[in-house]
Amino acid sequence: MKPMRNAFLSLVAVLALGACTYDKFDEIEALNEVQAVGSPFTQNLAQEYRAFVNREHQEMLDYPDALHFARKGLAAAAGKTVLPEPLVDWNLLPQHIEELGAARGRLMVAFDVGAREIDPVNSAIAQVRFDCWIEQQEENWQADDIGGCKSGFMNALAALEAGLGQLPPPPPAVQVPPPIEPIAEPVEPMAPEDAMYLVFFEWDEAEISSSATSVLDAVAEAIRERQGTFDIVNIVGHADTSGPEAYNRKLAMRRANAVRDALIQRGIDPAMLRVESRGEQDLLVQTDDNVREPANRRANISFE
Repeated sequence: MKPMRNAFLSLVAVLALGACTYDKFDEIEALNEVQAVGSPFTQNLAQEYRAFVNREHQEMLDYPDALHFARKGLAAAAGKTVLPEPLVDWNLLPQHIEELGAARGRLMVAFDVGAREIDPVNSAIAQVRFDCWIEQQEENWQADDIGGCKSGFMNALAALEAGLGQLPPPPPAVQVPPPIEPIAEPVEPMAPEDAMYLVFFEWDEAEISSSATSVLDAVAEAIRERQGTFDIVNIVGHADTSGPEAYNRKLAMRRANAVRDALIQRGIDPAMLRVESRGEQDLLVQTDDNVREPANRRANISFE
């Protein structure tokens, strides 16, 4: 199920409508009015996102996701390449990750061998139904909606794969010898002030993931080995641009404190650790507002 934060934002958005703040949803209005350009696929994709966004906005009252997919629809309407949702941006159960991952992989294979050009209508339906499926699966409580999105995706994907089955097989790949690796020059050990470690977090989370433990182990070992060459370990929390800025400042601080606690558990002196939040500032990957970007959900660790 989605975090309660989204439910709270939806309630705030409903109340705000009476206060003439509808300009928050300019992207949705723009998607409803835009004249799509580009390839037949991007035009059909914009049309499919328009129908999906209006349902999320008007029937489901899911304003954050409606805005997210409206931006994808506007990009498609401008003729830009828009990909199906990445699984890492959604809070999914392990069994759902496996199923959705396999489904997305099949769709991307179809796209890679020309489905967008051969059958732009079913390609657009398949992509938007997949995005609908992953969005509903994260909420994980409306079985009819999950099933409707999933079956719509499967039907469109089956039509794509059937059409692609009529194509001749691709020519064999040309075997290219691997490049000769140059002999690396010996380098001096990195100075402590130049060292930088990154710990990444799931969307809207401040818990240390299993994949981050090895990074924290390396940081703790580096601190012990270089003790005396620096005085302070800076831990700076960051967030992506999805959600309110004030909320993201607090979320980034929670991430920094989670890293601090993990280093203390590894025997590091708390007096050496200094935490700070940058919120949505200093993005590693520059994005528009309200964009989920995994690389921006992080804590930076450096020595001073």
